[in-house]
Amino acid sequence: MSGGGIAQLAQALRARRVSARALAERALAAARARSDLNAFITLSEDAALAAADRADAALARGDAAPLAGIPFAHKDIFCTRGIRTTCASRMLERFVPPYDATVVERLAAAGAVAIGKANLDEFAMGSSNENSHFGPVRNPWDATRVPGGSSGGSAAAVAAGIVPFATGTDTGGSIRQPAAFCGITGLKPSYGRVSRFGMIAFASSLDCGGVLARSAEDCAHVLAAIAGHDPRDATSVAHPAEDYVAALSTTLKGIRIGVAREYFGAGVADGVAAAVRAALAECERQGARLVEVSLPHAHLAIPAYYVIAPAEASSNLARYDGVRYGHRCDDPQSLEDLYTRSRAEGFGREVRRRILVGTYALSAGYYDAYYLRAQRVRRLIADDFAAAFATVDLIAGPTTPTVAFRLGEKAADPLAMYAADVNTVAVNLAGLPALSLPAGFSEGLPVGLQLIAPAFAEARLLAAGYQLQLATDWHLRQPTGAK
Repeated sequence: MSGGGIAQLAQALRARRVSARALAERALAAARARSDLNAFITLSEDAALAAADRADAALARGDAAPLAGIPFAHKDIFCTRGIRTTCASRMLERFVPPYDATVVERLAAAGAVAIGKANLDEFAMGSSNENSHFGPVRNPWDATRVPGGSSGGSAAAVAAGIVPFATGTDTGGSIRQPAAFCGITGLKPSYGRVSRFGMIAFASSLDCGGVLARSAEDCAHVLAAIAGHDPRDATSVAHPAEDYVAALSTTLKGIRIGVAREYFGAGVADGVAAAVRAALAECERQGARLVEVSLPHAHLAIPAYYVIAPAEASSNLARYDGVRYGHRCDDPQSLEDLYTRSRAEGFGREVRRRILVGTYALSAGYYDAYYLRAQRVRRLIADDFAAAFATVDLIAGPTTPTVAFRLGEKAADPLAMYAADVNTVAVNLAGLPALSLPAGFSEGLPVGLQLIAPAFAEARLLAAGYQLQLATDWHLRQPTGAK
């Protein structure tokens, strides 16, 4: 898929220089050829080719939808009717949903062709994509490195050139962090901008559906298809729609970019900081004004997040008990045995760890000390962003403190793993949109620049990313072997 972005592929399809079926076949072949990455859990060849044929028919009639014939991958956390949805867990290994998620419906209505379901950390819990029942995903830039998580399969599939875009979800950085590690662009929209209906829940007040693609322009095309109010989702916000693609022409001239000093603190690798500052210098050359800002409660984001997210996860995952659906242990001796063994067998170690932490935080005698206090800290973090946005239009910093680390390097140290999300989790706590962009290289591996905007200012965010990418080529660079 290295022949261009979504707009270029759409133009080629409409000019009939290529068919949707040919693109789908090419993407499926590329996915099979790069099975070493373990980026996919399920390839849905028959469904993909049928969708491609429908797109070709619409293109021939001249009434094709905006993304007609564009192949892509769904993170395997979105329910897909008739195609198994596993959340990379033994618990749902054989689950085939009877309905589609709203994001799935909307991309199908836009004519895009899903070739399969991408690997992830189990139930989206992880920062490295090593927590999958189906095995870890590998980074296309270096197969000994992690691709980031939890949307690592989606990121690897895009970085390797298998598909031009993939869906993802972001609860504490799970789109932006793998985008940074894999050298692509990742958009986490505002909370409520994209429907969560049919997106299997991890932490309901934090989960956001979004997109991973090569460029901000491609992200704008996909967001236009999936954004919008959904009456089936109580957390969906009826906010006026924006023309994300038209807004890309907005220049950086006069844009005030707040450089958050806390995002360049201890733990940020020198090479990462240097690459991000160089990218920001390019923004300045294009007319942006850099302003130092402070987010004084940023250091509390990790502890607050790792109370709130596990607490919500413990509640959401209580439904998987071996009774109604999902994994069920063999020959249970009692109801308690059924619950205990089904959950112990069905959930992996990281999921069990978070359920235990969350249940503890919500238990009698500890709710006020942990969960309620974390929610108060969440308010302080949101207030910090509000104060900063009173003086700047965007906030910037490194997406991650380091480049992609080695497989297994942090697996035995959960706290070190959680620290990989130090610059991303606050955005989810505040419900804001954020974009990770390629910003050069360090140690031969991609570095990500994170831009954060006020709530529902995705158009501003994407325009800034697009203008930076017009002046740089970091987003065009691909790892060896990319298709």
